[in-house]
Amino acid sequence: MKGICILGATGSIGVSTLDVIARHTDLYNVVALTANNNIDLLYEQCLEHRPEFVVVVDEKKALAFTEKLKNSPVSDIKVLSGADSLEYVATLDNVDSVMAAIVGAAGLLPSLAAAKAGKIILLANKEALVMSGDIFMQAVAESGAQLLPIDSEHNAIFQCMPAGYKSGMHAKQARRILLTASGGPFREMPLDQLVNVTPDQAVAHPNWDMGRKISVDSATMMNKGLEMIEACILFAMTPDQIQVVIHPQSIIHSMVDYVDGTVLAQMGNPDMRVPIAYSMAWPERFDSGVEPLNIFDVRRMDFEEPNLERFPCLRLAYEAIKKGGIIPTILNAANEIAVEAFLNERVRFTDIPVIIERCMERFEAKPANTLDIILGVDQQARLVSEQIINELYH
Repeated sequence: MKGICILGATGSIGVSTLDVIARHTDLYNVVALTANNNIDLLYEQCLEHRPEFVVVVDEKKALAFTEKLKNSPVSDIKVLSGADSLEYVATLDNVDSVMAAIVGAAGLLPSLAAAKAGKIILLANKEALVMSGDIFMQAVAESGAQLLPIDSEHNAIFQCMPAGYKSGMHAKQARRILLTASGGPFREMPLDQLVNVTPDQAVAHPNWDMGRKISVDSATMMNKGLEMIEACILFAMTPDQIQVVIHPQSIIHSMVDYVDGTVLAQMGNPDMRVPIAYSMAWPERFDSGVEPLNIFDVRRMDFEEPNLERFPCLRLAYEAIKKGGIIPTILNAANEIAVEAFLNERVRFTDIPVIIERCMERFEAKPANTLDIILGVDQQARLVSEQIINELYH
């Protein structure tokens, strides 16, 4: 049996991962679960999966969770708190695989710790690569860790790569990646109406069940921009070799175009349990619990180029990776602040790219060659983004 640590157990990826594990309890043993503050769901997960460790990052919530466990059937679980504990459980000796599913920059350090410890990393946290791609991939190479992408698009690309392919390699026969995107809920909304979009509208994704932050990123297509940057790093491609394709049905999850004219695509129902099960069973396959794709129900598949006037965040992501250095870190930090401000109704939907672009303009593309530089710049960009929000509304 493989021991698994799930970073972000109460988010949508964590919940889907535990659903897959429940189908294969003879193959996986849950060693550790972590959550930020959803202790009620975490408690239910503990009752079913009985981990050795639980990390509740918020200290007050951790104390409340400890109380909750007293006199319960799982009172022997060790409860830890604080961000440092995430790194601790991700590097435990009896952990073979780490599901890195914490959203945003908060997932960087525990994911990197798992990479340095040589674990099998099931990477659902794209920000870890956007912020520190070179450092992260170097840690994977030096430790002998195995990196398996969980994002449905990167997982699809991985599946379409040649036999024996490993993340970080450049497949010479592959000349282009076609990175698919649903286009989100506002693909056809008149541009002049975007200014009035509400948070509830933005998080109502037509095809995928995702958290609020990622759903907003999908609506702005920043999610696809971050995925494009991640694809450059995971598959050793240039931005010019990655073409974003809007595919509203979300049946083809991405494609790889080969030098002989062959285009390989991975298809399936839009359910994150498919890439999760693929990565957990790799290099074999096992049941994910997802219904087989009925191609007759699909009937048609559409493809279109993204309109960068409608989706300026995608343009900014291409600019960030081309400038390189610390700029992708700034892009990510500014986006996290802008999206949080939008969800809290402090800014409008159309302000998100404005905040990001103004923040990027205030930094030079210096090298991002140490973790201290990356973390320092991340904090600086967050402060600058808050200043920009204040400038916009005061």
